[in-house]
Amino acid sequence: MIVKNRPDRQPDPAPAPVVAPRGRESLRGRAPTKRRAARHGPALREEYMPLAIREFGRLKDLADRAMSQLPADRFFAAPGEGDNSVAVIVKHVSGNMCSRWRDFLSSDGEKPSRRRDREFVITPDDTRDRLVACWAEGWAALFAALAPLRSPDLDRKVKIRGESMTVVQAINRQLTHYAYHVGQIVYLAKHFAGRRWKSLSIPFGGSGQFNEAPKKYLESA
Repeated sequence: MIVKNRPDRQPDPAPAPVVAPRGRESLRGRAPTKRRAARHGPALREEYMPLAIREFGRLKDLADRAMSQLPADRFFAAPGEGDNSVAVIVKHVSGNMCSRWRDFLSSDGEKPSRRRDREFVITPDDTRDRLVACWAEGWAALFAALAPLRSPDLDRKVKIRGESMTVVQAINRQLTHYAYHVGQIVYLAKHFAGRRWKSLSIPFGGSGQFNEAPKKYLESA
């Protein structure tokens, strides 16, 4: 027999809330305490600077190896109207680096003397040798600024165009920016080298052979 709307049926009581014992808290989703931050933070920061310097070095090496395969008459060539040549990218990145990394901790990363728009214009004075020298100068400024930095410096504040940010935020900003432009250099060099291009990573069809004896990503591993 089916009974409908029994008046003596009471709704089930709501489950009692689970209350954590005093002095304890849920491990899931809790914010890190100052004690935990002090315990884990420094160890992570100590490893960051060698990692950042290594990745900047890899980017420079990648761009240099790509430009070494670029035909001499294609350094100033652009693939299409409105596109940047390798020369323009080198000039722009060099100008950015000299502005960002000189007096890194004590002055704004956008120096008053910088003329960013001019970095995208090639003048008669912009020979390949001159631009490559500026490229080397920019990277030298970067590594000179990063080399003395230690863990306590990562929380210091610097400014770029008046915007305040931590040292580690500024470093990450530039690391991703340069990776973007290095990718452009590699693409253009490969485009103009054509069939003469030699892969800078694992060549097509060589993944299986590479996986049999992969090159270590970490030099110390």
